[in-house]
Amino acid sequence: MSDAPQQHPAIRVGIGGWTFEPWRNNFYPADLPHSRELEYASRKLTAIEVNGTYYSSQKPETFAKWRDETPDDFVFSLKASRFATNRRVLAEAGESVDRFVRSGIAELAHKLGPIVWQFAPTKRFDPVDFEAFLKLLPSKVGERPLRHVLDVRHDSFKSPDYLALARRYHAATVFTDSDDYPSFADVTGDFVYTRMMRTDSSLPLGVAPEALDQLAACGQVWRDGAEPAGVPRVAPELPATSPRDVFMFFISGAKEKAPHAAMALRERIARTAG
Repeated sequence: MSDAPQQHPAIRVGIGGWTFEPWRNNFYPADLPHSRELEYASRKLTAIEVNGTYYSSQKPETFAKWRDETPDDFVFSLKASRFATNRRVLAEAGESVDRFVRSGIAELAHKLGPIVWQFAPTKRFDPVDFEAFLKLLPSKVGERPLRHVLDVRHDSFKSPDYLALARRYHAATVFTDSDDYPSFADVTGDFVYTRMMRTDSSLPLGVAPEALDQLAACGQVWRDGAEPAGVPRVAPELPATSPRDVFMFFISGAKEKAPHAAMALRERIARTAG
């Protein structure tokens, strides 16, 4: 099994999880065994965000199994344990952070993507406590570098002070395209992480073709180190930097359409690149 790092910044497109009954005979062939759903999904997409790790611990053997069932260039992003983020005092999360990081995630090897730290919609931005939390996030597990992304869900995070703090600790911020959570696309890390939550069950692909074209164009601008025009922001855009990885997930909304939207976006990006 190759453990070589990715050579060039890439736009990765995916979905949340791979087990969802409405995907049977819709995304998955009707006769596909449940045990082969990850194998199938990982060959249609280039990344999956794992939600199950937010709710419960997984065994090292499970991460190794996921690694072995997927193509060499596939990536998993993992939601970190809720016990680390759903607490009144984030500075006290050290034990939970350490337990998650040492739970076996290193078994994913080079397929380990960003770690998503999701905060409750009621969690307000407290600069002192939030910085104490960021100090707890390790830069490595073993010898493997870790990339952290913050999924903040309270309007108080739409603040230049928050942006400055996240940038100081090189943590990305989830750009959530949604009416239900704060939506801002300011870049705070060395990669971009987006979650699209507006899929529509009435549309064949879940997203209008022109919207998919716009998403593909945004992904390419982000990958090339710049920032696209027209996205919601808290502060002025930063100067262009070096190329970076981009993760684009279709999550929630009309979830039954998420794989179709992701495959259509991946196709547009590949067509333009080619």
